[in-house]
Amino acid sequence: MKVVAIVQARVGSTRLPGKVLLDLAGKSVLTRVLERLRRAETIDELLVATTDRLADNAIVEECQRHGVAVFRGQEDDVLDRYQRAAESCAAGVVVRITSDCPLIDSEVTDETVRKFLAVRPDYASNCLQRTYPRGLDTEVMAARALQQAWSEADQPYQRAHVTPYIYEHPEKFKLVSVTAEKDYSQHRWTVDTPEDLQLVRAIYQRLGWEGDFRWRDVLALLEARPELAELNRSVAQKALHLG
Repeated sequence: MKVVAIVQARVGSTRLPGKVLLDLAGKSVLTRVLERLRRAETIDELLVATTDRLADNAIVEECQRHGVAVFRGQEDDVLDRYQRAAESCAAGVVVRITSDCPLIDSEVTDETVRKFLAVRPDYASNCLQRTYPRGLDTEVMAARALQQAWSEADQPYQRAHVTPYIYEHPEKFKLVSVTAEKDYSQHRWTVDTPEDLQLVRAIYQRLGWEGDFRWRDVLALLEARPELAELNRSVAQKALHLG
């Protein structure tokens, strides 16, 4: 059963336009995500799913520079984009990652995938009960579950965010939650605003431009330098139903 990590990426962003191609210690945010995912032991294939808009040619070019395959599809119906991307590479298991998470950790991703493979649910995630920092989000689903969601989801936010239809219907899908040993959910390590980018740039500057540090190294840094976490403390997470 082939495990494919599909990373959704586009240059369009309302709060920080072009964020995934912005510089982060000499490389783009997207490249940092891909480099960190390549360390995962459970992923058989890596695929970037971008849109068919002309502006996203830049995403394709960035992926080509790093030897990463690309699928292009609809901009707003991301669920359709994921379904068709999964079909294109005959994925048996789909790992959903977003391209605005340059601190994504292969250790956490592997833990989530291994839990899925051990239990064989329809969906496993470390977001169902949020205990990990936001920005380490990993969702794993059976290709058949993705296809069912694609066929049945009819709300715009369900199409825009790929997985809500699955986790909002536990009567239809078997769900498994993956949690950390304690609650770290107060940390925000995703990039959606200039403040978020300022934080992750500060982290890379202090922990190394090679980017081979782990998520617990980031925790230790923020414990030693709590003022860094204040850089994006005021940023509110965008509501799911806003698309």
